[in-house]
Amino acid sequence: MQFSQPLPLSLYVHYPWCIQKCPYCDFNSHTLKQELDESAYIDAMLKQLEQTLPQIWGRPIKSIFFGGGTPSLFSEEGINRFLSQARALLGFNPQIEITLEANPGTVDFEKFAMFRKAGINRLSMGIQSFDGEKLKALGRIHSSGEAKRAIQAAKDAGFDNFNLDLMFALPNQSLEEAIADVEQALEFSPPHLSHYQLTLEPNTPFFKQPPPLPDDDAAWEMQEACQKVIADAGYQHYEVSAYAQESKQCRHNLNYWQFGDYIGLGAGAHGKITMAPEGRVLRTQMPASPGGYVSGIQNGQFGRTTEVDDKEILFEFMLNALRLQDGFELSLFKQHTGLDMEMLEPYLHKLSQQNWICLEEEHLSLTKRGKVYLNNVVSAFL
Repeated sequence: MQFSQPLPLSLYVHYPWCIQKCPYCDFNSHTLKQELDESAYIDAMLKQLEQTLPQIWGRPIKSIFFGGGTPSLFSEEGINRFLSQARALLGFNPQIEITLEANPGTVDFEKFAMFRKAGINRLSMGIQSFDGEKLKALGRIHSSGEAKRAIQAAKDAGFDNFNLDLMFALPNQSLEEAIADVEQALEFSPPHLSHYQLTLEPNTPFFKQPPPLPDDDAAWEMQEACQKVIADAGYQHYEVSAYAQESKQCRHNLNYWQFGDYIGLGAGAHGKITMAPEGRVLRTQMPASPGGYVSGIQNGQFGRTTEVDDKEILFEFMLNALRLQDGFELSLFKQHTGLDMEMLEPYLHKLSQQNWICLEEEHLSLTKRGKVYLNNVVSAFL
């Protein structure tokens, strides 16, 4: 692998606790059953960051994303301390995007205002639905009213850049109910909207005892109908499940989809660091248990680091980049993987023959058929 320049670099910060765990969630999250030693957890993340510095020295951070779990349970003091010390350790891009995921049941105007003062400049709110019965079925801790109040509180606190998360194909959901959720969200004019189908993930209560979900045909009808409503409202559909007003695409997620680098801090966090001068790509993974993570860091154990081989890099690049609705320039493949273009040619030839991809002037995109069969296209690179 040969790289002509360092890759864009982001920072992911994982908050692993929730008030209660949703039955569909397969993320690394843990129910908050006792008082959290937030200070010790932040200390551990900062120590992990210091240990990472030699691998990323001189590379500015373009975005930070506080994910979880429920990061809106962080105190303002904790967020402020973490960002202040991270800024001292790293170079922040002057236009850095700093996103915090927020559960509507854990925030109010005062908390949003404190987060904004601490340096958060973008929110991602897990609304999921505005239907009270659907929220109960999903195990959410907030009501429809609380969701609406939280969105307005965020706007009142000065957040002009925020995302709303919505799900469709919910238990017993009708087409009309799915559309109503989207229309309600659009009334708040969110700069960004994520709209994705509820799926049954292994090792979740929903997987073990599936709720009554719409069938595949009904889910597809919901997706197409909602996509039209969102498009008619002027949003760009720029990734499989992501829609944005002009210039409001999520920079952090774009870095993932364009196969940029990212540091992963916290329990269960994953990272990807490209050592450009050495022609190596490293994957990092931290222990999933919050207690195990903190004690490990305190004892000088910084998770697991593995080197990624050429075939894995090819597949992972395509797994991410093919989610972009407008495709990508082939030059991005060379820049962000360090691999020769010749490695792609047999795959592209086969996929072109199947009418799954379109190649025009060194730009690769999926055909309409390819978007329908995205999983098949990605699997071709395995």
